[in-house]
Amino acid sequence: MPSVAEIAKQIVAREGGYVNDPDDPGGATNFGVTIGTMRTLGLDLTRDGRVDAADVKALTRAQAEQIFVEHYFRRPRLSELPQPVQASVFDMYVNAGTNAVKILQKLVSRMGFAAAADGVIGPRTIAAVAGAAEAAPAHLADAYGIARRNYYYALADQRPASRKYARSKSGGKGGWITRAEEFIAPRYHLTEAEHRERTAKWA
Repeated sequence: MPSVAEIAKQIVAREGGYVNDPDDPGGATNFGVTIGTMRTLGLDLTRDGRVDAADVKALTRAQAEQIFVEHYFRRPRLSELPQPVQASVFDMYVNAGTNAVKILQKLVSRMGFAAAADGVIGPRTIAAVAGAAEAAPAHLADAYGIARRNYYYALADQRPASRKYARSKSGGKGGWITRAEEFIAPRYHLTEAEHRERTAKWA
């Protein structure tokens, strides 16, 4: 399995550089780090007394990787989850915050290992995910990746402005879907036809 630092590098590569998309609730973002995160951490990189878009632009790739490792992996206790799901949950945590953990908690609860869907990794969640991993060692990572994909589709169902992240302009799979499928075995990837059928009701 890649190291946490290597996974962080991969996440930064997927996230890309500076963007400030008005349809993205996260606002100004650089290497996947949002302006909200930088304000929470007090990262006034330009030293002008405030944290704004200029600070987001000034963020380096190495700083983004450090933020992810410390605040999106270590502090949320992702390191205490079974290794097969760590990379996918880490990637999703960067993308969706505590919803990444809620998706996992709901998944293992459906598998019969009760965990409160509160987005917090504590002893009960750790035990529940460990039990699910032991019961289905070859399937938990795929099941989580599929649950991620379903989450993205459902989010786009509810929020039309987000559909461009799940479906490309040509109608194919958007960034959200391809991102989720990077953590799913190829045999569980949707075909283009299945994807188009899933998104056919979108305007």
